[in-house]
Amino acid sequence: MAVTIPIDAAPVPSPDAADLAGPPQRFHAVVDRHFDAVAGFLARRVGPDTAEDLAQEVFVTAFRKRGKFDARYESARPWLLGIATRAVASHRRAERRQLQLYQRVVNEGAPAEHVRADFDPDLFAGLTALARRDRDAFLLHVWGDLAYEDVAHALDIPLGTVRSRIHRARRQLTAHLGGAR
Repeated sequence: MAVTIPIDAAPVPSPDAADLAGPPQRFHAVVDRHFDAVAGFLARRVGPDTAEDLAQEVFVTAFRKRGKFDARYESARPWLLGIATRAVASHRRAERRQLQLYQRVVNEGAPAEHVRADFDPDLFAGLTALARRDRDAFLLHVWGDLAYEDVAHALDIPLGTVRSRIHRARRQLTAHLGGAR
């Protein structure tokens, strides 16, 4: 028995698109699906203490702008991580204070209990030396675990630009770290 599939059938919206387009009460489903990924990405960018506050800001912004989500995309994750990246950018002043504190720890030394166990001063210095645009694309790919296409969507830039930025960031980090990583 042959199955007929109508050619002009409307595409079935993704769960995220349906929840974002639906009544406001359905937005919690988007939060439930993506909060951990957004908070995890933010924690790597600004630290766990600030990440939760910024994650809440991201979802407030997403709720307000939910009508602008492009329903052609399966997942809201790249869109949300794009909002998260912009939230980090607007949070730069506080981030700069944190980076200055880390730099002081590196330059002046500090008791071991005051330094995060996973803090790598060489990697930190390499990341801060990158241009902001290159660093954002690189960290969305590496820490945000996004494919190049999703990074392009999150940052609203062409795929070729994403490839160039990530390649440049990798090359500069490798040079900074002496090719050891």
